[in-house]
Amino acid sequence: MTDPLRPQGGFADLLGYGLASWREDYAEVTLAVEERHMNRSGVLHGGVVSALLDTALGYAGTYSPDPEVVRRAFTLSLNTHFVGTAAIGQTLTAIGRKTGGGQKIYFCSGEVRDQDGRLVGQGEGVFRYRGKSGG
Repeated sequence: MTDPLRPQGGFADLLGYGLASWREDYAEVTLAVEERHMNRSGVLHGGVVSALLDTALGYAGTYSPDPEVVRRAFTLSLNTHFVGTAAIGQTLTAIGRKTGGGQKIYFCSGEVRDQDGRLVGQGEGVFRYRGKSGG
């Protein structure tokens, strides 16, 4: 059986994030910041913050308590607000919360914070369930 807290796929492996918590309408994704996450100016790349938010928000709307029921979705819209940065060696946590939606579309908001609780980014997303996996 596949571990539900281990994101599957090449991008998760490439970026190096992990799913720390996942329950109804909520998800936490963590990442240890490494050199590969920095931009050419030596600060955390904004794409990392966006990817963490996209992942946490996406997971927040697709939880199923039944391991036999796999729910999937894709991003329709993602707004990211870059507030701070992080250094190599820090751990980031992205928290996503489902805020509403229906059978086909759902809405989420979230934030990315460092291990000291400092806000690095925040955002909102709109997602569409794939196939008949809606809620």
